[in-house]
Amino acid sequence: MVSGLVKLWEKSCQIKRQHLLFILTTLGEERVLLSFFSLFLALTFQRTLTTMRKIVISTGGGDAPGLNAVIFAVVNSAARRGWEVYGSRSGYKGLLDPDELVRLTPEDVEGITPIGGTILGSTNKGNPFAMPVENLAGEVNVVDVSDRILKNFNRMGFYCHIAVGGDGSLEIAHRFAEKGMPVIGVPKTIDNDLEATDRTFGFDTAVATATEALDKLHSTAKSHDRVMVVEVMGRESGWIALYSGISGGADVILIPEIPFCYDAICEKISDNELHEKHYSIVVVAEGAKAEDGGVVSRGNGEVGRSEVVLGGIGECVAREIRRRLGKDTRSLVLGHLQRGGSPTTFDRLLALRFGAAAMRLADAGTFDHMVASNPPTMTSVPLADAIRSRKKVDPGSDKVLTAREIGICLGDRQEYVPY
Repeated sequence: MVSGLVKLWEKSCQIKRQHLLFILTTLGEERVLLSFFSLFLALTFQRTLTTMRKIVISTGGGDAPGLNAVIFAVVNSAARRGWEVYGSRSGYKGLLDPDELVRLTPEDVEGITPIGGTILGSTNKGNPFAMPVENLAGEVNVVDVSDRILKNFNRMGFYCHIAVGGDGSLEIAHRFAEKGMPVIGVPKTIDNDLEATDRTFGFDTAVATATEALDKLHSTAKSHDRVMVVEVMGRESGWIALYSGISGGADVILIPEIPFCYDAICEKISDNELHEKHYSIVVVAEGAKAEDGGVVSRGNGEVGRSEVVLGGIGECVAREIRRRLGKDTRSLVLGHLQRGGSPTTFDRLLALRFGAAAMRLADAGTFDHMVASNPPTMTSVPLADAIRSRKKVDPGSDKVLTAREIGICLGDRQEYVPY
């Protein structure tokens, strides 16, 4: 009994063996046993307090396939460290209202990786620095609730905040970091327009959805000898349009990085006719614009949303083709179909890697940073650098050159040579 107590106490408390033997022989085994267990429980409790951490995760902005995979990775990685994870519903709502904060365990997130959307919900109207709030008179005022959120974050004892979002959400996260909140960003956007990371999850799924739609449009366009103009997302970047257009066999691809002219578009469609191809597929990014025109939008959108709502360029292009060529021309907006559905294998793996990398940053205490893909590894960049600029398609890139080489018109005057 004595030797067992000596070994256990010596290991736990790091007291020298000769001192322990003296204590045991002087006080007696029973009293020492009680003292030992009291001390052991106290030390265990103290160790739990110093190693167990609470983190909060939020998903903001537009949804994207792969968000649930990030949540899954964060929760399971945290559980292996003995940490607790809480999810903030609809962006920062959980840090304003405790009822919107949900505890997440590995059991809670089991099986969510292949599911699209986000179990926490999201919003693109929830900027805490400019939050639309309705008063008693029914009027909507924009107020800054960031101090209240930071106070609740500290009061609830969170170690850090993992913010999953695009450039807008990451800019908000950076502003909170400047106010003292420990923040780690995870890049999310189907537009793939964040400069600091090679790829964002959601993009591959959006491209797959758009490509599948183009595959199906070929048969109906051919059956009716129509021109089909397909508008895809991407805002001021043409990544979705370029990738899906090349892969989906488009005749014309219009992207924001290359202003287009209708003469070149109509020349390509007419050339198709000369070669007995009586239908054409035109893919246009929502942010594309003519050489002598501007971006087409639906206005500023709802209160609390800073960006204009792009859309309508597809119908404008279809209308002009119809007017110039007299050809049956229809437009189609894929819209939010590109945000939905189960993430592809690529997006699932990328999202899981982002979530795990975010936890490694949290473990190392590296805050005000965003995890980034730098194949073949994961790295991190300061949030300030991550939101500084948007990634654009390089008009001289290999993918653009590939499109030109296989006869796709990109809407500019200089490049199209009829075959």
